[in-house]
Amino acid sequence: MILVHPPVDLPRLSSLKSTVVENVTPMHESNMDILLGEVQQLFEQHSRVESLLALSKKLQAEFEERLQSSPQCMLPSHNYTLPTGMEHGTYLALEVGGSTLRVALVDLRGRNTSRHPLRIRRIVSSTINNDVRDLRGVAFLDWIAEKIGEMLATDREASDHMQLKEPLPLGIAWSFPIELHLNIRLDAIVNDSSAAVLSRAYIDPSTRLAVILGTGMNAAIHLPISSLHSSKFGLRQLPSTLDTTHVLVNTELSMFGKRAFPTTRWDERLNAQHMLPDFQPMEYLLAGGYLGEIVRLIILEATETADLFGGILPFKLSRPYSLETRALAAIEADTHPWLSPSRKLFHETYSLAQPPTPAEMRFIRKVILSVSLRSQRYFTAAVYALSSLLHDLDRANLQAVDHISIGCDGSVVNKYPGYMEKSQVLLDQLTRLEDGSGSGSGSGRKRVVLESAGESAVLGAGVAVAMANAED
Repeated sequence: MILVHPPVDLPRLSSLKSTVVENVTPMHESNMDILLGEVQQLFEQHSRVESLLALSKKLQAEFEERLQSSPQCMLPSHNYTLPTGMEHGTYLALEVGGSTLRVALVDLRGRNTSRHPLRIRRIVSSTINNDVRDLRGVAFLDWIAEKIGEMLATDREASDHMQLKEPLPLGIAWSFPIELHLNIRLDAIVNDSSAAVLSRAYIDPSTRLAVILGTGMNAAIHLPISSLHSSKFGLRQLPSTLDTTHVLVNTELSMFGKRAFPTTRWDERLNAQHMLPDFQPMEYLLAGGYLGEIVRLIILEATETADLFGGILPFKLSRPYSLETRALAAIEADTHPWLSPSRKLFHETYSLAQPPTPAEMRFIRKVILSVSLRSQRYFTAAVYALSSLLHDLDRANLQAVDHISIGCDGSVVNKYPGYMEKSQVLLDQLTRLEDGSGSGSGSGRKRVVLESAGESAVLGAGVAVAMANAED
């Protein structure tokens, strides 16, 4: 708007040397700038590497504590060894997700094979819709069996095998055992993060842990059995072989961070409205299922207090979790000077009366940048804490490798713009800082390298069943 002073004691026009017309930022843009400054300060205050190292140390202390006490976190699996990379064969793998069933045939050709040592030969996906979810008892398992049979019928080698007396070995990425009425034998069950470790370790022997960061998050780590309290194993009979010294641990990483990570008022609001408040504090701060909701809550406040969208919140954005992370990724990747693609996306997706102004879209994009930056920083602090835990508890075993590979799967870490690359840069900075501080100098601390582990649930289930058959 044009700022006009009231006409009091004005000099004559003839006495003016010049007339100045001053353009002033509209009030609602000024209010948005004030709120944006607060958002950036709150979400980016722990971006410095020194601050993140301190957060990482707090997380590591939580990890060490719960290795000894918690019945919910740091849970030892029934996987004690990592693959040798020499396992061979074709195996049936099954992944049951929240909305999708995937049935696959996985080929293992050996780590030293020049091309495709581990690959999915055939895969079929089926939607788990509401009708399927309503199936009870064996009816749901019969549906799974039907889908397995349909996939096997499309592969000649597997179809021929089904006619033999010897059942086809099956590995499953699921959290509880099942019994299916087919000529198959369930030999291995793994969760998503353990599967990621196994799939990456089959290719790279320096792999000791893996992280999943998509809609949710988790991590698994291979640790000495002696590092866990004996109560963690319950009444389980541990393998008696002398070479069984380690166990793959399901960290339930999402449940950590309550005491380590600072939060904002928008995080507190999300947590208070969640059906399970405080249950997965780290996941609520940085996983893909919640990034959009954090941004939506900030947009809601900006509409109420800073006149964003003229003070009228689009109806579609009034619904919780209506702003998806893929929309955030598209807006963050938009480098057009006027953010035209983002304005079009927002206008069409959320049924605005008119497209957001360039100023409004810049505000939203900068909010997204701050929220995603914090996610990436906190994620890196968690990964570094896990690698430091491994270094401290299994130092002798790490002498055999020159770096620690971390398998990464999930839509956020593998697909969000620049997420893994920025995390790698920060991991290197954290390592250098700790070495320079004296606590890591001369200690043989290994470089931590993030590696994509796509399709890890299916591939890891295949590796798990191959390992089970190699032990027979």
